Amino acid sequence: MSVRYHTAQHEDYETLNRKLHNKDSLDVLKWADHSFGNRLIYACSFGAEAMVLLDLLSKVQKDARILFLDTDFHFQETKQLIERVKKRYPMFEITEAKPELTPNEQANVHGERLWETNPDLCCQIRKLDVLEQHLQPYDAWLSGLRREQSPTRANTEYVNADHKFQKVKVCPLIHWTEEEVWLYIRLHQLPYNELHDHHYPSIGCTHCTRPVLPGEDERAGRWAGTGKTECGLHTEGGRQT
Repeated sequence: MSVRYHTAQHEDYETLNRKLHNKDSLDVLKWADHSFGNRLIYACSFGAEAMVLLDLLSKVQKDARILFLDTDFHFQETKQLIERVKKRYPMFEITEAKPELTPNEQANVHGERLWETNPDLCCQIRKLDVLEQHLQPYDAWLSGLRREQSPTRANTEYVNADHKFQKVKVCPLIHWTEEEVWLYIRLHQLPYNELHDHHYPSIGCTHCTRPVLPGEDERAGRWAGTGKTECGLHTEGGRQT
């Protein structure tokens, strides 16, 4: 059974997820490849989960399309990792997509340090609008979400109706623990972002990411002190203005 966002009902997603319930991540990727083929894209953050998902994807879809949202504010370590991934998986088609506004143009239009004055709008301009544009040719997209990452992700299914972008969102790693992610990375000697070794479990833009303190939630270093926990890619809602 496959689904298409525009024709599937809630019951279709429930039925499909029951069918996939006892399957593993590779099975889910095989289902996604069979269902969508070249109409599937992986919106990749190049975090720890991404390293696992990229490696699994290389076993299923050799010519996979990978999309990285280059906000212009990423750590140098993230950019260096992307280059290492390109060498390890030369068969992948990796697109580094930038926003329409450069940082200087954004500052001229919306004021300096928008990530502080209106972080939701900053994410909208530099991530959400870019993803929406690049998802247009596709029916479905992959994400490395895990249920244990945060309360907002606890109910994520293998196959989800993404109402924000009107696509099918496939999340093959929902049952993985952080320990399992790192066990896989070490076992297969995968490249990963060196910032993970310095208490950065979740890595985004330089302005909005800090190390996590002992005992804190693994996403506590993102938008610290703002009450914001998600950039908006994985939450429902309308456009920020």
